[in-house]
Amino acid sequence: MAMRREIGLLGLTFVAVGGVLGSGWLFAPLETAQLAGPASIIAWLIGAVAMLLIALTYAENSTLFPIAGGIARIPQFSHGRLLALAMGWSAWVGYCTTAPIEVKASLGYASSYLPWLTNSAGGLTISGYLAAAAFLAVLTVVNVFGVAWFARINTTMTWFKLFVPVVFIVVIVAARFEPSNFTSAGGFAPFGVPGIFAAVSTGGVVFAFIGFRHAIDLAGEVRDTQRVIPLALILSVLICLAVYVGLQIAFVGAIDPASLSGGWQTIESTHELGPLGALATSVGVLWLLSMLNVAAVVSPAGSGLVSVSSNARLALAMSNNGVFPRLFAKLNEYGVPLWALILNYFVALFMLIVLPFQQILALNSAAVVLSFIAGPVSMVAFRYLAPNAHRPFVVPAAGFIGALAFVIASLMIYWSGWSTIWLLLALLAVGAVLFLLRFAVIGREDLEPMSAVWFGVYMAGLTVISYLGGYGGGLGVIPHPLDSVLVGLFAVVIFLMAIRGRVSQDVFDRFRREQHEIERQEYDGDDLEDAMTRE
Repeated sequence: MAMRREIGLLGLTFVAVGGVLGSGWLFAPLETAQLAGPASIIAWLIGAVAMLLIALTYAENSTLFPIAGGIARIPQFSHGRLLALAMGWSAWVGYCTTAPIEVKASLGYASSYLPWLTNSAGGLTISGYLAAAAFLAVLTVVNVFGVAWFARINTTMTWFKLFVPVVFIVVIVAARFEPSNFTSAGGFAPFGVPGIFAAVSTGGVVFAFIGFRHAIDLAGEVRDTQRVIPLALILSVLICLAVYVGLQIAFVGAIDPASLSGGWQTIESTHELGPLGALATSVGVLWLLSMLNVAAVVSPAGSGLVSVSSNARLALAMSNNGVFPRLFAKLNEYGVPLWALILNYFVALFMLIVLPFQQILALNSAAVVLSFIAGPVSMVAFRYLAPNAHRPFVVPAAGFIGALAFVIASLMIYWSGWSTIWLLLALLAVGAVLFLLRFAVIGREDLEPMSAVWFGVYMAGLTVISYLGGYGGGLGVIPHPLDSVLVGLFAVVIFLMAIRGRVSQDVFDRFRREQHEIERQEYDGDDLEDAMTRE
């Protein structure tokens, strides 16, 4: 059976938007306002620009190589199979944690109607775990029947996920809007520039946008890849920026001025639907509470659906890399990697049941962001390896944009903190053991380890800085903001090292021929022609 290119611009854009707008938007306005006050609006703009720079590198890469599971597959062409398996493993484990997080969030909100789902501490009961297993199964089954079916369902859910915050913004602003809130309690930026960057880093602003990655993983099933992929990536970030900025403005403007007497850092909310639910209650728009409650269940469910779909393509890419057995690249009659879906279902369920939920949360963003670092590096490396290739989308000032995107991704990893980075190291160590066992059986000789040396140096340096820094349990020896400056400078050095460490032209050409053979097996007719990269 063959993969089918059936996703258009709206479908792919909403795949990315659906990945970004999970359950976090219900709480993000409060968390960022506590750190930056009204200037949290600026923090959202900075976060969107930062993620857009990373997205641009993947827009160029994904139009040059419009293949399934691109995050795991594309790094092989520029830096060999060893780096690709490290990036793919990191992204795959990160994706495997996404569905459990979203399912638990969805069931947590549903427990207000079905109290038997959770216990008094907010954890899942035995009945809740059974419901979670069934919920994950539904998300998996929806993906079994083809990408077009999945895209239609996701598009419908995403329209609703966009409708609710827009209605909330309009209703709250109309009900109560205090312009004085934007200049009171210390002014527009009560905590100055450090507060804005604290919102970007520890406030989770920049992490809120990482769901755009799902559009990259489904690039192998997109029609008109030259136009759709870059537009979808850019539009998804801009749409989500509009939602988050709108929510932030509505939240700041609707706060009771009396609650700001102690400053922005003292505001809080104990409402089960977070600060937005508290605002709806305080202004007396109770029907809005019901809409928020439904959205609180639907939004994470939609994000879980998208992550299940993306993760199947990652497992397929890992199979094509030679890491996973070929079984997981086998397609069913609808052009979907069925065995990959099944594998991911059981891994996600295992994580939900066995791992502490806080560890799942810690691994999620950091593991996915780690896989982002290959995008900027590969984009610039391809300018040397395939200078005359047809590039439907070209990033201007590629060297500068690539370096800046690499620095941003590195800062995101560092900001996740030492408590998360040591988990990343353990994750990579487990992957290394599994890969050594796998390759001992199949005898791979084309890992190109010298092209991945920079990654080892990168992880070692980032680990030392994180341990000595002040984020997430670090020793605090390196003060803020010197630690972030040091990470940025270190990232620039490693970026240059990575570009020089690209594979040779002969190896690149061999990997390209191998990819063409894979595409002949995965696609038929016009889809095969669209899949082939044009020189």
